[in-house]
Amino acid sequence: MEIKVEPKAMEIKVEPKTMEIKLEQEAMEIKIHRDTPEATLKKTKEEEQPLSPAARVFHAPAFNCYVITVIGVKKKIEPDVVIEGLKQTLIRHPRFSSKMVNKTNKNKQTQRWVRTNVVANNHVIVPDIQTQNIENANADKFLDSYVSDLTLVPLDTSKPLWELHLLDLKTSDAENVAVLKFHHSLGDGMSLMALVLACMRKTSNLNELPTLPYQNRTSSGSSRLTGGSWSGFRFLWLFMVLWSTIMLVLNTICDALRFIATAMFLKDTKTPIKGDYRLSKPKRMSLVHLTVSLDDIKLIKTNMKMTVNDVVIGVTQAGLSKYLERRYGEKKNVVGDDQKSKRNSNDMPKRIRLRSALLVNLRPTTGIQDLADMMDKGSKCRWGNMIGYIVFPFSIGLRKDPLEHLGTAKRIIDRKKNSLEAALTFIVGKFMIKAFGVKVTANLLNRMLSNTTMSFSNLIGPIEEISFFGHPITYMAPSVYGHPHALTMHFQSYMNKMTISLTVDPTVIINPYQLLDDWEESLRTIKTAVQERGSTHQ
Repeated sequence: MEIKVEPKAMEIKVEPKTMEIKLEQEAMEIKIHRDTPEATLKKTKEEEQPLSPAARVFHAPAFNCYVITVIGVKKKIEPDVVIEGLKQTLIRHPRFSSKMVNKTNKNKQTQRWVRTNVVANNHVIVPDIQTQNIENANADKFLDSYVSDLTLVPLDTSKPLWELHLLDLKTSDAENVAVLKFHHSLGDGMSLMALVLACMRKTSNLNELPTLPYQNRTSSGSSRLTGGSWSGFRFLWLFMVLWSTIMLVLNTICDALRFIATAMFLKDTKTPIKGDYRLSKPKRMSLVHLTVSLDDIKLIKTNMKMTVNDVVIGVTQAGLSKYLERRYGEKKNVVGDDQKSKRNSNDMPKRIRLRSALLVNLRPTTGIQDLADMMDKGSKCRWGNMIGYIVFPFSIGLRKDPLEHLGTAKRIIDRKKNSLEAALTFIVGKFMIKAFGVKVTANLLNRMLSNTTMSFSNLIGPIEEISFFGHPITYMAPSVYGHPHALTMHFQSYMNKMTISLTVDPTVIINPYQLLDDWEESLRTIKTAVQERGSTHQ
C-alpha cells in the first residue's frame, strides 16, 4: 500500500509545482519580449536626436560657423584639474557628448546627434609653447596668431564638435589662456555662454554658480493706476493698445520688405570695412580684443537714461564713424593733393548705408542653474538654435555733439523693439528649409548677409569674479566666424569690465587694433560730454 500511494502522492504534489514554474517562466519570457523593444526604442531616442533646422544651416558649406571663446586666467593652468572638471560638467551635456552622423533613409539623407563615449584627452589640447623669451607684447601677438590659425582648422566630425586649448602663455592681461572652440550647430550664442558659465563657480565660494545682473523691467503706468483712476483712463489705455498694435504691424511689414530687398538687391555702401564673401571659400580671420571699464558705460547709461545696450551701440556708431573717416583720409593721402577730382572722390561719403546683422535669441534664456542640474543630475532643459535676425542701420558720420550718436542709436533701437522682424525671419527661414532645403536657405542667408557690412552681439556676464575649475578668470572674449562678414563685433560684460572682441578679415581691415582704439576714444569723448552736460545742468 505504501509503495503504491507514494508515487501517486508525489505526482499530485510535484506536477502543480512544475506547471507553476513553467507558467512563471513563460510569463517572464513574454514580459521580457514585450519590454525589450520599448526599452531599446526609448534608449535609441535618447541617444539619437535630429539636428534642428538652424543647426543644419550652420553645417552648410555657405554658412559653416564656429564659436571661439578666449578666456584669460590669473594663474598657471593645471590641465589635469581642467580635464577632471570637464568630465564632471561639460561632457555630461548631451550635445557635447554627441557626434554628428549623416544617415540615409529611403534615399533621403538626414543628420542626427548620436551619443558617444567621450575621451576628454582627445578634446583638450596643450601645445608645447617655448615662452622663455616671449615678452608680453610678443605673447599677445602669439595669442592672436594662434587663435587666428584655429579659424582654418575644421573640427573632426568623427567626435563631438568641440575642443579646448590650454596655453601656458603669459600675456599682458592674463597669466595663462584657455581657448574654447565649438561648432555653432551645438547651440546659439546665449545658450552656449550660459553653458560655459554653468561649468564655472564663484571664486569667493566654489560651491556657488555665477550670478548674472538682474534686469529690472519697470512696470507700466497702467499697473500703478487705482481702481477709480483705471475707469477714467480706460479709453486712453485702449487707444494706446490699438495704436501700439497698428505700429507693431506696420513696423514688421516695413522690416520684412527691407529684409527681402536686402536678400535680393539692396546692398550696403562699399566702404573700407565691407568685404565680399558671397559663396567664397573660408578665409583666415583675425581675432583681437580690448577690455574697457563697464563703469564708464554705466555712467553714460544712468545720465542719459538709457540701457547698456543703447550706449554700446551708440559708442560703436561713433567709433565706426571715426575709423572710417581715418581710412578715407588715408586713401586721400595716397592719391595726392594735386589730383583734385580723385581726391574728392576718396573723401568719406556724406550718406553711407552701413547695416549690421543682429542675431536675436528667440528661445527663453536657459538658466545657469538649469544647465548645471542637467550636467549634474541628468535633468532636462531647453536647448538648441532658435535665432532670428534683425538688420540694424548705423548712422555713420562725424558729429559736432558726440551725444547725437547716442540719440540716433536709441531711436533706431526703440523702433526695432516695436517690430516682430526677428520672429518673422526665424519662421520664414524654417519654412524655407522645409520647402527648398538647407542648401538653398544657406545660400540665400549668405547672400543677405553679404549685402550688409557686419555682425553685432552683446552678452551679459557675471557680476562677481568666477573660476574656471579653480582658475580665477580675468576676462572672457567670445567671437564667431564662418559667416560672410569682414567685421564682427561681440561685447561681453564681466564684473566691472566690458570686453570688445573683433573678428576681422585681415585683407580688408588690416589694423583691427586701430578700430578698437577708435572705439575706446569714442567712449571717452562721449563720457566727457555727458559729464560736461551734467555739470552745466546743475
